[in-house]
Amino acid sequence: MLAKELRIAVGRLARRIRQLYTYSSADDLSFTELAVLQRLERDGPHSSAQIANLERVSAQAIGTVLTGLHGRGLVEREPDPADGRRVITGITDTGQAALAGREQVITERLAAAVDSLAPEERERLAAALPVLVVLAERV
Repeated sequence: MLAKELRIAVGRLARRIRQLYTYSSADDLSFTELAVLQRLERDGPHSSAQIANLERVSAQAIGTVLTGLHGRGLVEREPDPADGRRVITGITDTGQAALAGREQVITERLAAAVDSLAPEERERLAAALPVLVVLAERV
């Protein structure tokens, strides 16, 4: 039942982080919009199809998200230099600033929670992180 316990624990943590992201700022960014901004900041510009695939959401949902982000100046769209029929979306300076402010608050909250753990618990958590990364890639 390790898989079930992992699902429950990670699910609770993910929901709590999602709540923190959603309610930690006065802006009206959804969790999906934040995920897209993070993806673009981390991995660079992508087509909407690539973003949909990477975020595992429908192309229609990503289209709506990108339209909203573009309307607020958080992303920019340009023709793909390799294929003029495609549009490539990248994060703007405004988008990076919005994301940075939100991430700082969340990271501080997580750091405080990690700091409250016993030293042995922090060591076990640090040792488990690489395994969690592998699991996230395989699921």
